[in-house]
Amino acid sequence: MKARMFNRRAAKPESKPDEILKALGLEEGDRVADIGSGGGYFSFRFAESVGSQGRVYAVDTQADMSEFVQGEAKQRGLENVEPVLVEEDALDLPERVDLIFMRNVTHHIEDRVRYFGNLRDSLKPGGRVAIIEYTGGSRFSFRGMFGHFVPKPRLIGEMKEAGFNIEEDLDFLPEQSFTVYSLKGDSV
Repeated sequence: MKARMFNRRAAKPESKPDEILKALGLEEGDRVADIGSGGGYFSFRFAESVGSQGRVYAVDTQADMSEFVQGEAKQRGLENVEPVLVEEDALDLPERVDLIFMRNVTHHIEDRVRYFGNLRDSLKPGGRVAIIEYTGGSRFSFRGMFGHFVPKPRLIGEMKEAGFNIEEDLDFLPEQSFTVYSLKGDSV
């Protein structure tokens, strides 16, 4: 199943999931939206980090992914994970969140500036957006042939245009950029 494959990939040592979690610095009680959650690997990890007082919204456009996450969360006893099924570029969360996390999904978004601008309504004051995205690939690689990447300078520019400041530019992922943003005017 595709969901399990996504989770295996995210858990691989070269994906550096422990380092990602450490860099995000989630706290007990935080609210997190995992956009493009796929099989829920990071949603489950976030749920453990934010504890029973926190909440994780596993956001996806595919019903089979949401169903998988719901079943897996129940099996793991994670009552603080809530799957959210959305239309392509709509984000309708039950509440504002402390962190929006997007891993390997921004290349699927048609009008990123508009989409990123709409994220502002889903963030609490002081909230952050963390984006992990492929930086490229050779012309003959899957990512290169199908455009499954967004160059980091373009991503930073689009986020700036949407009203965000870059707070962190982390460089420990071998094939991806990892940038964290806050709303302009917010102090983190």
